[in-house]
Amino acid sequence: MTQGGDREARDTAHGGRDAREPGTAPAGGPDAAEADWPALRAAARDAMSHAYAPYSGFPVGAAARVDDGRTVSGCNVENASYGLGLCAECGLVSELLRTGGGTLTHFTCVNRDAEILMPCGRCRQLLYEFGGPALVLETPTGFRTLGELLPEAFGPDQLR
Repeated sequence: MTQGGDREARDTAHGGRDAREPGTAPAGGPDAAEADWPALRAAARDAMSHAYAPYSGFPVGAAARVDDGRTVSGCNVENASYGLGLCAECGLVSELLRTGGGTLTHFTCVNRDAEILMPCGRCRQLLYEFGGPALVLETPTGFRTLGELLPEAFGPDQLR
């Protein structure tokens, strides 16, 4: 069993849903059941296959649904100067902006074994900028909103 459990069995057992039932996202926000999670995981695995991780040997891929229905993805890119490496979420946000912008609604991130990964703190802040607190993330234990994972986040509103 993978870190997040047998995803297909959980998806089937919950009618395509995971730990979060429909209607539990913040009012007006996206619902976990609205996303095609197997397709997002496949896009994340494809992105992961393009990762440049010669130092850690830990390739990562991320994929997200955009409010207009597009899917964007990204992979991690390491550098010999370790502090200059980029997480997969950075590539995902670059693709979001390169392809027309929009708001991220659903997000997943995987490693080489297709295990679901949690975004690091820096990447949660980055995702907040482009998805806000209603962004639904697939986690190893189910679906959570970014607002749950990054409560009382600093964002653009604090700069006004």
